[in-house]
Order: sequence, then C-alpha cells, then structure tokens
Amino acid sequence: MKTTIYDVAREANVSIATVSKVLNNSGRIGEETRGKVMEIIKKLNYQPNKMASALTGKQTYSIGLLIPDLANPFFAELARSIEDQGHQLGYHLIICSTDYNPQKEQKYVDLLKRNKADGIILASGFEQSNIIEQLINEQIPVAVVARDLPIPIVNTVSNDDFYGGYQAAKHLIDLGHKKIAVIARDVWTNRQRLDGYNKALSDANIHYEFPFEYIRESTIEWGKEMATHYLQSADPPTAIFACNDLLAIGAIQAIKEKGLKVPDDISVVGFDNTMIANIADPPLTTIAQSTKNMGKHVMDLINKEITEGITDKTRLALLPKLITRKSTKSIRTLS
Repeated sequence: MKTTIYDVAREANVSIATVSKVLNNSGRIGEETRGKVMEIIKKLNYQPNKMASALTGKQTYSIGLLIPDLANPFFAELARSIEDQGHQLGYHLIICSTDYNPQKEQKYVDLLKRNKADGIILASGFEQSNIIEQLINEQIPVAVVARDLPIPIVNTVSNDDFYGGYQAAKHLIDLGHKKIAVIARDVWTNRQRLDGYNKALSDANIHYEFPFEYIRESTIEWGKEMATHYLQSADPPTAIFACNDLLAIGAIQAIKEKGLKVPDDISVVGFDNTMIANIADPPLTTIAQSTKNMGKHVMDLINKEITEGITDKTRLALLPKLITRKSTKSIRTLS
C-alpha cells in the first residue's frame, strides 16, 4: 500500500500541516521537528504527490467558507465545526457570509482566489453551478456542504433533506394531523424537504390545499408573516412544518399573537435542531442535522484533495433524526 502524508504525520506525531510545511520548506518549523519529519519520510519512503504540489503551489494554509447567512444559528454552528476541524489540520478559516446574493458570492470567490486560499467550501444556499465549474477548471480544490449536487463533480457532504422532510410530515401525520402547512424559502435543500413532505402526505393519502408560496428570507420575521397568512385562511392548518428553526420560532410567535396555543391548538415542527430549538417556548420538535459530522467530513475531504491531489470525488449523505419536544401533540387529544 502506498505511503500517504497521513502515515508520515501519524508516525512523526505531528499534524499534516507540519509535514506539508516541511515538504514545502515553508512556515516556522523547529529544526528538531523538521529533522524528525524528514527522517520519517525517508524511513517510510514517502513520495509526495506531484499532482498535489502542482495544484496547490505554495500553501497558505487557509480555507474559504461561503455561507449564505451567518445570523442563522445552523450556519454559525456549521462554520464552527468546520473551523474546529480545520484547526486540527493546521488551517485557518476565512468565513464569507453572502446573504444568498450571487454578486457577493462571485466577489468572495474572486477574493479567495486572489489571496491564494488552498481550497473553498460552499455551503447550502449556493446555487451558481457556473462558479463551481470555474473553480474546477482552475484546479482549485472545492467542496460543498449541507446540500447535495445532482452529480458528484466535487466532494459533497449533505444531509438527506428528502428524508428529513418525510420524517417531519410523517411525525405530524402519525399524530393525526391532516392539515399540515409548510413554510420554506426557495433553495435546493428546502425543495428536497418539500418533496419528502409531499411523499409522506401522498403515502398517507392526504391532500390539503393551503395558500403556499415561497418566502423571501429564512428569518423569524418571515416565518411569523407566513404563519399569520395561513391562520387567516378559510381552512387553517392544525400543524405547520417550517423548513428551519428560525421560521418555526416565527410561526410560534404568530400562533401566540392569534390567541392560540402551541401545541394545544397548532403543532409546529422545525428543521436543523439549532441551539434555539431547546430554549424555545415551548421547546421545538425539529429535524436534527449533525453539523459536527458534516463539518468534520467536508474538512477532511478538502484537505485530502489539497495534500494528496486525490481526484476521485466522495458524496456523503448523512441521515437526519427527528427530535421530539413539546411543540407537537396528537390532534386526537386536542379539546
């Protein structure tokens, strides 16, 4: 089996970044450490990957992360997870919050390229395939996290959003709800969650017409506005599935302002299981994504591409989990 940079780092008891600095003769490495690493390289007969060297040139040990909304706890938690794993591997993270704005996305990608970032991670909400193709053509290591891509052209770590949407709807259906409304922004992940929701309703032979339309922003305010809209309809829902926790909190606020109670009058399910889900009033039933695992996996994958020039792409889809709290209730027990 061919010796890898990981084998050298493990044998020398140093980080991969340290081995890379020794190989590139860069950074501040003590002579004792440098000598130890060189000795292990010789002992294991490690041959640095020429493709990796060609791709990376002189490493800056920086990774760019484009996320759509740093104010959303899910993306803040995901960024922290990626940063933690990056730190373990010897990288520092450059976080760019794009506000779902295509111009800002291009601007930040150009900035990261000018600053010679070793790789770029694109998070959920990024819809511009032309930028991904641009990075691939320029041989810049790139990975996508918290959303899937139709074809595995880059390393991808995602949540199974279809299954998450299915779980959310099925939970409400199992509680006896048939009038289940949805609050969602029109982005890839939410479209997948809606497909899962629709499949659960179809499997249960449930058809509920409600005045659905995509909202403009994934915020508490928009969740509140759309929930108010639903509550004013001629046939209001008995349950609401919000495609993130912020939207769910907004829905709960709207229900309370209407003089109703959660879950006694209306059940609410969120998505993401961020820190606000547990402190909501009532605590929020939600679909949990593992930001820790997603962050670790995507950082490991882009690091392998940077340090070893690995061209084969990995596509990981992690399974979400329903977390039941006190915002949902069986409709059969409603008075």
